[in-house]
Amino acid sequence: MSSRPSLVLQPSVSTTTVVTTTTTTTTYAPIQLPPLPSPTEPTDPKEYPLLHATLPSSLRQFPLVFPGGTRATFKEGEDANEEEQGSRGEGWRMLRRDDPPEPVVGLAEAVDRYGKKRAWEEEPQSRKKPRPPPSPPGSRQGSPFEPDLSLTTLLTLPSLLSHFNALPPALQSHFLLTLLRHSPLPVLRTLHSVLTPTLARDFLTLLPPELASHILSFLPFPALARASRVSKSWRSLIDADPLVWTSLLKSSGMHWGSEQAFLRAHRRLPYPHKSLFQSRYLTHTRWSSSTSPTHRSFPAHGSSVVTCLILSRGRVISASDDHSIHVYDPLAGELRLALQGHEGGVWALAATRDILVSGSTDRTVRIWDLASGRCTHVFGGHTSTVRCLAIVQPEWVEMEDGRREKWPKRALIVTGSRDHTLRVWTLPRSGDAGYSCFDEGDPDQPIAIWGFPDAVLLTLMYYYFVQDADDNPYHRLFLEGHDHAVRALAARGRTLVSGSYDCTVRVWDLVTGACKWILVGHTQKVYSVVLDPPRHQACSGSMDGTVRIWDLKTGRCAHTLTGHTSLVGLLGLSPRTLVSAAADSTLRVWDPDTGALQHTLAAHTGAITCFQHDEFKVLSGSDGTLKMWNLRDGSVARDLLTGITGVWQVVFEGRWCVAASNQTRGGAVQTVLDVWDFAEDGEDWVGEPPGGVYDESDSGESEDEDDEDDEEYGYARSGARRSMDVDMVIEDDDAQEQADVDAMDQDLLVPQDDDGSGSEHDLDRAGPTSPRFSPDPDIIEIDEPVPSPSEDGVRSSSRWAPVPPPPQPRAGSSRAAASGTGTSTRSRRAPAQSAVSAASLGMATGAGAGPSTSSASTSTSASAASASSSTSTWRRSSAAPPPAAEETPTRARAQRRGSRR
Repeated sequence: MSSRPSLVLQPSVSTTTVVTTTTTTTTYAPIQLPPLPSPTEPTDPKEYPLLHATLPSSLRQFPLVFPGGTRATFKEGEDANEEEQGSRGEGWRMLRRDDPPEPVVGLAEAVDRYGKKRAWEEEPQSRKKPRPPPSPPGSRQGSPFEPDLSLTTLLTLPSLLSHFNALPPALQSHFLLTLLRHSPLPVLRTLHSVLTPTLARDFLTLLPPELASHILSFLPFPALARASRVSKSWRSLIDADPLVWTSLLKSSGMHWGSEQAFLRAHRRLPYPHKSLFQSRYLTHTRWSSSTSPTHRSFPAHGSSVVTCLILSRGRVISASDDHSIHVYDPLAGELRLALQGHEGGVWALAATRDILVSGSTDRTVRIWDLASGRCTHVFGGHTSTVRCLAIVQPEWVEMEDGRREKWPKRALIVTGSRDHTLRVWTLPRSGDAGYSCFDEGDPDQPIAIWGFPDAVLLTLMYYYFVQDADDNPYHRLFLEGHDHAVRALAARGRTLVSGSYDCTVRVWDLVTGACKWILVGHTQKVYSVVLDPPRHQACSGSMDGTVRIWDLKTGRCAHTLTGHTSLVGLLGLSPRTLVSAAADSTLRVWDPDTGALQHTLAAHTGAITCFQHDEFKVLSGSDGTLKMWNLRDGSVARDLLTGITGVWQVVFEGRWCVAASNQTRGGAVQTVLDVWDFAEDGEDWVGEPPGGVYDESDSGESEDEDDEDDEEYGYARSGARRSMDVDMVIEDDDAQEQADVDAMDQDLLVPQDDDGSGSEHDLDRAGPTSPRFSPDPDIIEIDEPVPSPSEDGVRSSSRWAPVPPPPQPRAGSSRAAASGTGTSTRSRRAPAQSAVSAASLGMATGAGAGPSTSSASTSTSASAASASSSTSTWRRSSAAPPPAAEETPTRARAQRRGSRR
């Protein structure tokens, strides 16, 4: 049954006053109005947006008053069932045609029933007559109302609508506007409530995406946040629009040019651009505005020095000179893992995914599985302390011909040692076969060497520490060329930069192992280096109090940064800022592009022992305090720790900050880890790691490369593995004294006493990324003379060594010209060993050497050559052995330490 409008008449009430008052109520069935013509579906429904619009309830049902006071209610067309159900009154209802017949009661019987009911309910003395039944529908005792304009309009509405539809659009508009001009304000408001939501259009979703993105890019962050709550479509459009978030970063001063690294590493997030803005916005606001971040502290490593501290995937990893590595939960402050295995202090750490790499004074590099806490690999090869290391992740680099390639093809480990060399290893993957340089794979199994002559003992030591690299399938390159201990290194892509105590910085190609540049300019030991690939620069800090910025394209010193008055032992680089820390108790903020000094942070009273920074803040530790600085204006923002003995390390990332310090508790000094959480309840965000180096797995890269990739990027095993020429000698030394020296991890020497005997002390306490130095620069001396500027004539510039041709050694250099390029591209050649005094060997003495070098005597070389040739395990290179190189006493001491375990 079709839907039709109806007019429901209200019951009429007539009152007649005689002696008694009689009230008669008459109910009427609804009057069915003529139905409106069915709407014709237009060709384009968009042209008739109100065709199927739902009218407000005030227009679907409203009251009418007819002349004479009769009232009625207009109802919009309803379902037939509802109409018929509504056609009822008190004591009657309208029957439908399909209803079953009901028994018919005559009028007399109905009156009799009604009279009996009244008599039962009322008192016997009541003389009221029973009220007659209501009038049945259709029986009219006079018309209940008089027709007027309202009823006439409702009855003629279908014809009016037909006439309106036949009018041309212009006349329709004119007719409606004429009606609207004569409509009162309540009518206009009602029409507005109907027209506004129907005619509203979501212009952002209707516009092309480019225009919508351009419009949203002009909104500030508060307005954009409100717009994202308008609708789901707006929220989705804003969240997924890279231009919007990039514009916000630029307008907020948080666009630094390093965004692509974050986006590549987190491209699997739903909205990486939004996550980047969220990370920087929350890092800035929470760290600067949070007055009381969540703080917890717990003891660690007893009272030993924390040499390394890193944050990795929700874990706090610390290493100590007590030979141990601990893994903590920052939320609960609980010790998750205690990694034991090193036989000396751990001075270098790096982590990626669930893999941890450590370097120690026991001369080994260990690979740990952080999921199980197991040591899976032990690499040997260095003959002295492994002082620094880095994990090099594959990344896209620009080649010389302008092409972009990914280097390295597989993650690498680069290690630097006090034996003057660097080594490159392939990072084992999870599930790779284990490897150990120790006999039977047992690092605790000693080698029985008692009763052997010196030559055989030398052979065993060589096999134990150096020859192992020949048989290690993970060993890739052996880089030699430095004349002194390698103190710091930095590596990205295929570029490696190393700083040494020989006052030079070397730049290496990790693919070929060639030394591309030898950067000369520092007049004292180099303690820190950082690599700046976007600018093709490297920076170095030295004991001479300067920071130098080197151009890696030309090999020249672009800027020399002066101002520090003591050893610059710490360097940090962010996308727009270079920060240096020195023993003069200050930190300095530089522009890496121009070398201009931006701020001098001076509030500490002692040497800076550790620091880390980003583009918003600097955290630095010294003299028993841990301070946070505002990098924008160079002011002190707050003190995180005060009144403690000393701060060893500090690291932060995202919401977390961790510091390792010595504190006095209960009258005893113990090492404590302090953890701060700057997030509010329910907050979390992805932090940016220091240096912008992300784990390979963060970017979703596959780990299914074949081992054949090694051949593709220049690691030809047949050409890389070459036998090493042996020219090693050994000197008797006091075992206990040697063990003490190794444990102290000697960096600097205390001046010798008058009798020539001096003790060596470790004056720097640092990990691979946070070098340390003596707080008292007065006791620091170089253990060998430093050549004056007149010795080479190029101290203010760099000496470069492209390959080919080989570099020319500077005057006074300990590298012999006959030794080739000064660096080895062979992955299996041992470092040239120094000669020691003939008296200690019980042999005839040769000519003495100068104050900074000592040459090997003929008898010593012959003896060593005889010992090596009598051993069947040696494999010599087909090339003629190079002549013995002149070596420094310091190098001789390092080699003596390397020959002993």
